[in-house]
Amino acid sequence: MKIFCIGRNYVDHAKELNNPVPKQPLVFSKYPTALLYNNKPFFYPSFSKDVHFETELVLKICRNGKHIEERFAYKYYDEITVGIDFTARDVQSQLKAKGHPWEIAKGFNGAAPVGRFIPFDSLPNKDSINFSLTQNDQVVQQGNSQDMIFDFAKLIAHISKYFLIAKGDLIFTGTPAGVGPVQIGDTLLGSLEGEQVLTCRVK
Repeated sequence: MKIFCIGRNYVDHAKELNNPVPKQPLVFSKYPTALLYNNKPFFYPSFSKDVHFETELVLKICRNGKHIEERFAYKYYDEITVGIDFTARDVQSQLKAKGHPWEIAKGFNGAAPVGRFIPFDSLPNKDSINFSLTQNDQVVQQGNSQDMIFDFAKLIAHISKYFLIAKGDLIFTGTPAGVGPVQIGDTLLGSLEGEQVLTCRVK
């Protein structure tokens, strides 16, 4: 089981971090040990003092494939939810400044909470999917899939050029603007089309 993640897939998010807007999907990965299911708590890591939330739509792959054409990409996912790409921002900045890979800042234990998956076909508008995150009852991020630089089909086509995507794999599709720090004691709630699908408490 693999966790593919997409960086800088919303223009406003790239700008808020002073990053260039990519011309092709920026792909990185997390490890299976990063996953948090069933609303399990997130334990703040001892190696960071600046962990940020990044809320994302997450696709679940339903069949194996490689070199998938965009027009057939819809056949390869059937469920969706909201997830959080927790990022140790201070660690990431240090690694980027040295030109080093930054898996440690993204793939650490518990860094990928995912909510309850719902059937993709149950969405009211599959081309315009709303999602949001609240932090301690305050809305901190809101996004819509229409604002992605690279849509689901482009992501799957691109990823499958390099990797076999397999049933059960997850794709974190990128975060909109509004990322920010979390503190011990915070409660994060992720919603998909107004329905709460994710609860994550920071401990």
